[in-house]
Amino acid sequence: MSKFVKMLRDSRGATAIEYGLIAALIAVAAIVAMKGLGNGLKNTFNNVASNLS
Repeated sequence: MSKFVKMLRDSRGATAIEYGLIAALIAVAAIVAMKGLGNGLKNTFNNVASNLS
Protein backbone atom coordinates (compact mmCIF):
# COMPACT_ATOMS: atom_id res chain seq x y z
CA MET A 1 0.00 0.00 0.00
CA SER A 2 2.85 2.41 0.76
CA LYS A 3 4.28 1.95 -2.75
CA PHE A 4 0.91 2.91 -4.23
CA VAL A 5 0.68 6.07 -2.11
CA LYS A 6 4.29 6.93 -2.98
CA MET A 7 3.50 6.52 -6.68
CA LEU A 8 0.49 8.85 -6.41
CA ARG A 9 2.60 11.55 -4.76
CA ASP A 10 5.34 11.37 -7.39
CA SER A 11 4.93 14.29 -9.82
CA ARG A 12 7.55 13.29 -12.40
CA GLY A 13 5.02 11.41 -14.52
CA ALA A 14 2.63 14.35 -14.57
CA THR A 15 5.45 16.68 -15.56
CA ALA A 16 6.45 14.40 -18.44
CA ILE A 17 2.86 14.31 -19.68
CA GLU A 18 2.64 18.11 -19.51
CA TYR A 19 5.85 18.49 -21.52
CA GLY A 20 4.51 16.01 -24.06
CA LEU A 21 1.30 18.01 -24.45
CA ILE A 22 3.24 21.24 -24.86
CA ALA A 23 5.45 19.63 -27.53
CA ALA A 24 2.35 18.35 -29.36
CA LEU A 25 0.74 21.81 -29.34
CA ILE A 26 3.93 23.39 -30.66
CA ALA A 27 4.09 20.78 -33.43
CA VAL A 28 0.47 21.43 -34.46
CA ALA A 29 1.09 25.19 -34.50
CA ALA A 30 4.23 24.72 -36.62
CA ILE A 31 2.39 22.51 -39.12
CA VAL A 32 -0.45 25.02 -39.47
CA ALA A 33 2.00 27.91 -39.94
CA MET A 34 4.05 26.02 -42.53
CA LYS A 35 0.94 25.02 -44.45
CA GLY A 36 -0.19 28.64 -44.65
CA LEU A 37 3.27 29.80 -45.67
CA GLY A 38 3.48 27.05 -48.29
CA ASN A 39 0.19 28.09 -49.87
CA GLY A 40 1.33 31.71 -49.96
CA LEU A 41 4.62 30.78 -51.62
CA LYS A 42 2.83 28.58 -54.13
CA ASN A 43 0.58 31.47 -55.15
CA THR A 44 3.54 33.85 -55.40
CA PHE A 45 5.53 31.51 -57.65
CA ASN A 46 2.48 30.80 -59.80
CA ASN A 47 1.95 34.55 -60.28
CA VAL A 48 5.61 35.05 -61.20
CA ALA A 49 5.53 32.14 -63.64
CA SER A 50 2.36 33.39 -65.31
CA ASN A 51 3.75 36.94 -65.63
CA LEU A 52 6.98 35.66 -67.20
CA SER A 53 5.10 33.78 -69.92
